[in-house]
Amino acid sequence: MDLSELRPAPGSTQRHRRVGRGTGSGSGKTSGRGHKGRGARSGGNTPPGYEGGQMPLQRRVPKRGFRRLQKAQKLREEFALVNLKALAAFPEGATVDPAAMAERGLIRPGLKVKILGDGELKTRLVVRAEAFSGSAREKIAQAGGTAELIQRVLSE
Repeated sequence: MDLSELRPAPGSTQRHRRVGRGTGSGSGKTSGRGHKGRGARSGGNTPPGYEGGQMPLQRRVPKRGFRRLQKAQKLREEFALVNLKALAAFPEGATVDPAAMAERGLIRPGLKVKILGDGELKTRLVVRAEAFSGSAREKIAQAGGTAELIQRVLSE
């Protein structure tokens, strides 16, 4: 076998249709495009959602709710949320900061952390984070610990 013997598999190729070559060809005159209308014109394909001039569904349906602008979405601060019950695993007197939480797999590294007050805290901890809920602050103080705010400096 050599290159001259290579052929496509039977049935895998079809002859290309020669349109507009007379009525005897079966695709003469209008070349399979029918009579008039958008499909008969050059460049006459229709965009997705086009309904032939009827008001498209996307425009007929009432719009509800608030759509956040992409620009505002990028400016929004992303916080990793951690509940107090997750911090109960740390030993007495430990300093719990974002690095320690990431090490234990509570958050993804590099995110700002907000501590929420779900659960009970029985051990005295020094908790360092970018934000605290009011109930989390109270529960940490009740357990004898301290809640310290971290101020991150933007490096731009």
